[in-house]
Amino acid sequence: MNTAGHQEATARRGLELTPFRGLRYDPDRVGSLAAVTSPPYDVVVRPDGLHHLQDADPYNIVRLILPQADTADARNDQAATTLRRWLSEGVLTTDPEPGLYVYEQRDGEGMLQRGIIGALRVTEPSEDLVLPHEDVMPHVVADRAALMRATSANLEPLLLTYRGNGTATDTTAVIERTIEGPPLFATTTEDGFSHRLWSITDPADLARVQSDLTLRQALIADGHHRWATYRRLRAEHGSPSPWDYGLVLLVDTARYPLRVRAIHRLLHDLPVPDALAALDGHFRVRRLEVPLAEALEALADAACAGNAYLLAGDGAFHLVDDPDPALLDRTIPTDRPAAWRTLDATVLHATLLAHIWHIPEDDPTRIAYIHDTAATVKKAESDGGTAVLMHPVREDVVRDLARQGVTMPRKSTSFGPKPASGLALRTLDG
Repeated sequence: MNTAGHQEATARRGLELTPFRGLRYDPDRVGSLAAVTSPPYDVVVRPDGLHHLQDADPYNIVRLILPQADTADARNDQAATTLRRWLSEGVLTTDPEPGLYVYEQRDGEGMLQRGIIGALRVTEPSEDLVLPHEDVMPHVVADRAALMRATSANLEPLLLTYRGNGTATDTTAVIERTIEGPPLFATTTEDGFSHRLWSITDPADLARVQSDLTLRQALIADGHHRWATYRRLRAEHGSPSPWDYGLVLLVDTARYPLRVRAIHRLLHDLPVPDALAALDGHFRVRRLEVPLAEALEALADAACAGNAYLLAGDGAFHLVDDPDPALLDRTIPTDRPAAWRTLDATVLHATLLAHIWHIPEDDPTRIAYIHDTAATVKKAESDGGTAVLMHPVREDVVRDLARQGVTMPRKSTSFGPKPASGLALRTLDG
């Protein structure tokens, strides 16, 4: 099967999104489409969440994106074997013709996201077309690359955003006409989000979308490590090849704004009393005997005036703010823009983690990155560690820094809603 699309990469500038033959679950072979989906691999970080998804359905996509075995090689072999078995059994089937896919997510609170899933030409940073805003961890890139090599597949799409003009561009016009027809499927996952998918196969519609996107510049909203993996694997395989492309979801945030949320830190072996004691004389600390929602409101208020964090894990919340300016002068690099130097994540990593608590940001035995606020607090309380709750960064700050070529500290933001994994896969080995 030809899954790289029929349009070869050219020298022109612009985003180049190509159709592909989507690999999708056969609804007649699985209990429900909702039961076989999963959040992206890096959101499913807790064992209880992983086990819950595995128990939801024997064909849940988590068995491919997060296989479980004693060694990395065994995990990747297991994923490849599972994928081959599901293909041979007809659990996963390939769409009959290449297309782009309109993907919609909607919740009960008025959140609506629509975008286009396709195979995007993988570009070099020098082309200034796909902008990262966070650094990556080499061991995570190596892990994802090994999984993609073993399966010869893009198992889940990245989330990329671009800014249209706020009105109906050619792409949004095609999207909004496409959704007037019946979807390929519709399902609602247990988080309350409804998901619908349509295919675009009409040559005129495909050409309109592709032409419109050549005018755009994309920001990586979610999937920095997978984009770095795409670039590594493209270099390994040489061009031209199907590895010149990677699976993405592109969303026009001028038309469909995303939510930007924080990613929290769990410090495994640092009890809250020890964390607080180390802050003495460096930050102001106030104990809050309030519920989580009120503590987060206090954090938001404090963040308006400067760097602020919530520490939790001992049954209370501790508002940490008002850092010593002299300490920041000593610990924050001066070769970056002011917008970067004043980020909460910058101060957390350069001052709190590196200088005060002496915790390496890339040591998984010392620190975990968790998206869910309540889960971070609960885990800290059960393990005797410290939860560091963050306030989200505005999207315009993220985009402006990315356009300057300045990357933020790792796991600084969480854009959402993230595309569910398991709705459309892309194979690369024919």
